[in-house]
Amino acid sequence: MKLRIVAKTDAGKERDQNEDAFIFCPDLSISDWTLNKASATLGPFGCLLCVADGIGGANNGEIASRLAIDSIKRSFSDSVEVSKAASSDSNIKDFLTYAVKEADLTIKNYAIDHPDSIGLGTTIVVCWILNNTAYIAWCGDSRCYLYNPKTGLLPLTKDHSYVQELIDKGELTEDEAFHHPDNNIITKALGDMDLQTLPDIVTHVVEPEDTILLCSDGLCGYCSNQSIEEVVRNNYSDMNHCCKKLLQLALDTGGYDNICIVLASLSKKKPALINFFKNWISPSK
Repeated sequence: MKLRIVAKTDAGKERDQNEDAFIFCPDLSISDWTLNKASATLGPFGCLLCVADGIGGANNGEIASRLAIDSIKRSFSDSVEVSKAASSDSNIKDFLTYAVKEADLTIKNYAIDHPDSIGLGTTIVVCWILNNTAYIAWCGDSRCYLYNPKTGLLPLTKDHSYVQELIDKGELTEDEAFHHPDNNIITKALGDMDLQTLPDIVTHVVEPEDTILLCSDGLCGYCSNQSIEEVVRNNYSDMNHCCKKLLQLALDTGGYDNICIVLASLSKKKPALINFFKNWISPSK
């Protein structure tokens, strides 16, 4: 399958500092993290997408999100370890857990070395697309969705949050949780000195025409799943335009928080024989 990735982040209308961060690598087999190459054919090690949201109100949230992103990059830049991990489903999940634990430890070590920054933390969501499967690991309320034009928008993650716990207990509906005054309280994040933070991990088969969306709660915390789905449905054929429209949706809703969006679309590879004849008939000049 071929892959195209587009990403945008914005401080929003109410915040001076952008505490969101992202990174992606279209082809882990060549470890290209420059963000200049936004399209690729899925290689033997797949691709990686990641979003982190520094916890609002904590000290140095922007530092925590950047530390987490840089740590994830280091883990997935080790081609030997990535190659070993890619060999089986269980190894992939183990490596994702390891990478998130390393990011958690990096933030905690920074806090120890910088006592004035005690309390910094971040959410994180990581999506590793490999072997026609999306492996998603996350802590907090940054989310991963999958959109398919036939089946619509599907949330792949479930928030680690106070209101989600109330939903699970049957005490709130999804709509009540969305409008609840405490819907910004998260129950798991990287950097918590009292806990060793372990991610939840889910998998989902991906197909051509699927679109993966990773975002911080600057989008999903203020825009309903229905409104997000409508934007993606109307614009998914143009990824750059779709990303702009999602960002504008969050800003139009109020832009109360930092916003981070990463979109990845999947499509079929063109058969080599067709490409050969296409180039033979219309050779490049």
